[in-house]
Amino acid sequence: MTGTTMIGVIGGSGLYEIDGLENASWQRVETPWGDPSDEILTGTLGGVPMAFLPRHGRGHVWSPSTVPYRANIDALKRLGVTDIFSVSACGSFRENMAPGDFVIVDQFIDRTIAREKSFFGPGCVAHVSVAHPTCERLGAHAAAAAREAGANVHEGGTYLAMEGPQFSTLAESKLYRDVWGCDVIGMTNMPEAKLAREAEICYASVAMVTDYDSWHPDHGEVDISEIIATLGANVAHARDLVAALPGRLGGERDLCNHGCDRALDHAIMTAPGARDPARVAMLDAVAGRVLG
Repeated sequence: MTGTTMIGVIGGSGLYEIDGLENASWQRVETPWGDPSDEILTGTLGGVPMAFLPRHGRGHVWSPSTVPYRANIDALKRLGVTDIFSVSACGSFRENMAPGDFVIVDQFIDRTIAREKSFFGPGCVAHVSVAHPTCERLGAHAAAAAREAGANVHEGGTYLAMEGPQFSTLAESKLYRDVWGCDVIGMTNMPEAKLAREAEICYASVAMVTDYDSWHPDHGEVDISEIIATLGANVAHARDLVAALPGRLGGERDLCNHGCDRALDHAIMTAPGARDPARVAMLDAVAGRVLG
């Protein structure tokens, strides 16, 4: 064993708390990247440390484009989170991925354009691989936990990350579905997944289907009232999913067999003598393992 498991849950639309968390307290975490979306709820669940961060803030105050993604991932890393489960709402491009279903995402197409997507930059350049942007190990646990919770689960799917906050046009929806072959669409998993990889945290994406976007001839445009109604049912399953995670992951942790927790081993390109001390200082939590 190499260390202690700490589960991080990033809750999206509809999921704003964790039931049954023991010794729970909200705490403010300072980061070099600004304040996270909210304070972070920490405690233990099933004997395993857990941290919960509401992605949009309590009361849903952050839009998809303004969520402080870098601060969120940095804060979770500072708390000791080793495994992140991202829970978010999504639209579906597939008839069989119906509203109420859960999709365990394993690929992304990132169409966001207004967000900071890396912790690295001038003064300390790094390139991590996101060929496989989610952790297969965590995805398997999420799928099993979702089935135990009673959800209809699809393992594997490509998530189109759009900027938002508006939903897709009909032409865009058809492009993403028919030409690009995407399975679901959402606004929040990018750059979240990329940043988790840079921070060497295993990451799984649980996408809860709320609608058929605008491509479906029998559903027309996205109806926010229908989305909210479907979210209510999804959240009950999501809470049960989260409750099952500690028992599946356990309290002790080996190295990730997919290398997520060693993503920076060969990623940093800037020579030690050329690194900007200010940038390196900002990377103390994210990349301290390799920067010393």
